[in-house]
Amino acid sequence: MNIRLRHDIIVRTLRRNGTATVDELACKVGASRRTVLRDIGALRDQGFVIHSECGRGGGVQLDPQSVQTTARLSVAEVFALLVSVAAMRAARSLPFSGLADAGLAKIEKALPSDKVRDLRRFLDCLHVGQLSPKQDISEMGTIDPALLPAFETAFLQRQNLRFGYRDAKSAKTSREVEPQAMLILPPLWYLVAWDSSREDFRHFRMDRISRPEIVEGTSFRRRHVPFKDDVCPFSELPR
Repeated sequence: MNIRLRHDIIVRTLRRNGTATVDELACKVGASRRTVLRDIGALRDQGFVIHSECGRGGGVQLDPQSVQTTARLSVAEVFALLVSVAAMRAARSLPFSGLADAGLAKIEKALPSDKVRDLRRFLDCLHVGQLSPKQDISEMGTIDPALLPAFETAFLQRQNLRFGYRDAKSAKTSREVEPQAMLILPPLWYLVAWDSSREDFRHFRMDRISRPEIVEGTSFRRRHVPFKDDVCPFSELPR
């Protein structure tokens, strides 16, 4: 489990339970007591007020009024917020779009310049359109949460992506492709990639992708994806 996820679990646990022992937190995040103690110190550095009682069995308590004072959002996390808003706007189900845009603008303003650059490069790969009413979505599944972090590396560093794929007939294959774009056709999400074995673009439904992993040592060039006329880049989506 990575550091960010451990920190999130520790804070949520303390907010919900009021207090917990270091041993309980260590069990919760699957780490050692020493690691959890370091995590608590890091959370204090971020602005959280965390009280602790001395002794091995001592409890840890989060001040309910304390909040994080330093923004530590990753590019992938901000991207996830932006694409969620984009998907709701495309589906015409975003009643507070003005507030959402204002909030996201504040988040982007708080990011370091290098993260803003990566975020904009990431967003350049995002396109939005409308799903055909004839499309069958009865078998729609959930998207693997490991996919977005893998996308961040694949798109920004232009490295091949390998994953398991299940097609419409439930046939399973292993694919290695060059990720070129992401396409939202609410409620379906697609990875648009160049498949060198077929020498053509392929659309992969994200809910049918499993076990994504970066193929180290690979690289590819950015290609122009020929989308239909009713698909527009994220930057051109009506606000």
